[in-house]
Amino acid sequence: MKIALGADHAGFELKDTIKQHLLAKGIAVDDHGTNSADSVDYPDYAHLVAEQVATQRAEYGILVCGTGIGMAMAAGKVPGIRAAKVNSEMEAQLSREHNDANILTLGARVLDPAMAINIVDRWLATSFQGGRHQRRVDKIMSVERDDARVPTQ
Repeated sequence: MKIALGADHAGFELKDTIKQHLLAKGIAVDDHGTNSADSVDYPDYAHLVAEQVATQRAEYGILVCGTGIGMAMAAGKVPGIRAAKVNSEMEAQLSREHNDANILTLGARVLDPAMAINIVDRWLATSFQGGRHQRRVDKIMSVERDDARVPTQ
């Protein structure tokens, strides 16, 4: 398994904590920065990581900014990406089981490092359930195709 990591200036310390945790578990990491508190634009890092995942150069991505919201919004614009902004282990599990999330976004200003590590571990340990959830994921992904339809009532 290979994980692409990225963060802005608000998330770089938590990203590094997650990186060390993953490496200690024997998981390959591709760190796309940033690596300081110098102000940067989070969409740049979100797009780098999302492209790695979308092109299958990494199995999953983890992005960290102040809240995780901006990273999720930016990464989700890349075709093939299902980014989940997560604050709990339950959300981590459900984002994988039900939504087949391939990018996890975390907020360094809203999560303590221990909780973030627990979330990462739960997220990586959880598999997509498929079944009825596959139909729903297919509908999410159909928006990226020309044949996307808005349901009628």
